[in-house]
Amino acid sequence: MSLRINDIAPDFTAETTMGPISFHAWLDGTWAVLVSHPKDFTPVCTTELGTMARLESEFHRRGVKLIGLSVDPVDKHAMWANDIAETQGAKPGFPMIGDPSLAVAKLYDMLPAAAGDSAEGRTAADNQTVRHVFVIGPDKKIKLMIAYPMTTGRNFDEILRVIDSLQLTARHRVATPANWKNGDDVIILASVSNDEAKTLYPNGWTAPKPYLRIVPQPDAMKA
Repeated sequence: MSLRINDIAPDFTAETTMGPISFHAWLDGTWAVLVSHPKDFTPVCTTELGTMARLESEFHRRGVKLIGLSVDPVDKHAMWANDIAETQGAKPGFPMIGDPSLAVAKLYDMLPAAAGDSAEGRTAADNQTVRHVFVIGPDKKIKLMIAYPMTTGRNFDEILRVIDSLQLTARHRVATPANWKNGDDVIILASVSNDEAKTLYPNGWTAPKPYLRIVPQPDAMKA
C-alpha cells in the first residue's frame, strides 16, 4: 500500500527486543517515531541507533516514544545492541522490531511485494529502501515521512526540530518558516482572518506581504 502524510499508520503485531507488541496499542495515544534499518550490523545504522539512544531523553521530554525496526530477527538485534553500546557509548533503551518476514517493511511501503517473505539471504543493499523515519501523532496519523539513502546518516536534531514544529502547530493556528527553531517567530495561518488574528495576537504582527503575517511564537510569548 502507498502511504501519505495524514494516513493512519498501519497496525501490525510483531516481536521486539522488549517482547511482542500490537503497534496501535503500543502507541497508546502518544507521539512516536519509527526508524527502520535494512540490516543489523550495518555501519551507518549503528551510529544512528547510538544517537537515538543518547537523545532518548530529549524525545521523552517531548512525550515521544521511540521504536526501531530491522529486517533481521530479534535475537540478532540483541547482539547488535551490544556493539552499539560498545562503539557509540549508549545502548538502545527502546524496542527494536524484528521483521524477518519483511511483513512490516512491505506494509509501510518500504519494500515491494515482490521482495518475498524472508530476510534470509538478502543483503543490506537488497533492503536499501528500508531506511525511513515515520513521525506518528497521538491520532495514529503519519505526520512526517523521510527516506534516507544508505550512505547518509540521519539527522536526529532535525527530527527533533520537526517534532517541535508539529507539536506547536497542533496547539496553535500557526506554521513555522524555513529553518525555524523552537523560540523563533512563526507565521499565522492563512485560514485565520485578520479579525481573528487581532484577538489571538493583540500585540499585532508584521506583514511584509498580506499573506505573510509574522508573529512571535505563542508558547515563547507565554514563557
